[in-house]
Amino acid sequence: MNTQLEGIWKRMLNLGLGALAHANRHAAYCCMENERWSDLSVLQAAHAAEILIKARISQEHPLLIFDRLPAISDDELSLDDLFEKGKTVEWSELPTRLWATTGINIPELTVYKEFGRLRNGIQHFMPSFVSESASVKTLKFIFSVIDPFINNCWGLYAIDYDEDYDPYLYFAPCLIRNNITFLVSKDAANSSEDWDIDWAEVDPSYRKEMQRRIDVAKLG
Repeated sequence: MNTQLEGIWKRMLNLGLGALAHANRHAAYCCMENERWSDLSVLQAAHAAEILIKARISQEHPLLIFDRLPAISDDELSLDDLFEKGKTVEWSELPTRLWATTGINIPELTVYKEFGRLRNGIQHFMPSFVSESASVKTLKFIFSVIDPFINNCWGLYAIDYDEDYDPYLYFAPCLIRNNITFLVSKDAANSSEDWDIDWAEVDPSYRKEMQRRIDVAKLG
């Protein structure tokens, strides 16, 4: 492999996780100075998913994320050529490319496709009806698609990526109040007694499942 391409997947993974933390922050919280956090969370979550999927493909070989490669000059394909002239695989084609290169399937493919349409609607058209439920849609996408994907690929947990000073105190309760199941890391489980949530108000079946996950994570 060209030495310029080594380690690209790790840098993509780091960027994707940063975008994920940004999406979680904007989906779970609100800002008095910016009423568009909810809509922005959709764009950020889609951005995170795209980068993370490409990071996993790139882990096999960085050139596999490209749909079209630039012409080679001087018998060598430079990183600058790829950056300026290369075209990477688009959102709709990523599930097929991921499976073909790694054997991994996108979790909840229907949710993935629907979220892509939502992202396009907000980015290119901004329909007025989206904002009310955009945050919940973002969180459901993150924890049904991105969460199991990064856990399967790298043993990571989406709950661990939040830009708040305490990554669990208010973020985990936001998910619980919306009945969004999520994979529980050991760090998250160890902080669960401090979560700002009244479990008595939570749906019993959902509460049972999440408490089971917390107990398993504590033992891990």
